[in-house]
Amino acid sequence: MQQRTVLEADVIRALRQVYDPEISVNIYDLGLIYAIDVDDDNKVSIKMTLTAPNCPIADEVVQQVKDAVMDVPKVTDAQVELVFEPEWNQGMMSEEAMLELGLL
Repeated sequence: MQQRTVLEADVIRALRQVYDPEISVNIYDLGLIYAIDVDDDNKVSIKMTLTAPNCPIADEVVQQVKDAVMDVPKVTDAQVELVFEPEWNQGMMSEEAMLELGLL
């Protein structure tokens, strides 16, 4: 269990390197990552959303997320599921993201 916790922290660090194309804040602090699951074989499943469901580069963002996770040592596979429920809103952002965007 401890190893999964460390791996999840590494995955979060990797996700913080992926930025929303319209807002210069990383997708993790924007609150776009709804769930991260690491199984016993170090396969990572991610549920994420976008700030707008009609994002023209949604496929690129999903691929960036998958690539970032696959670059984490010990990750054996990564699956990214794009979901739109619940709908994203500004209240899902971290304090850091709100500060960066001047919302606090």
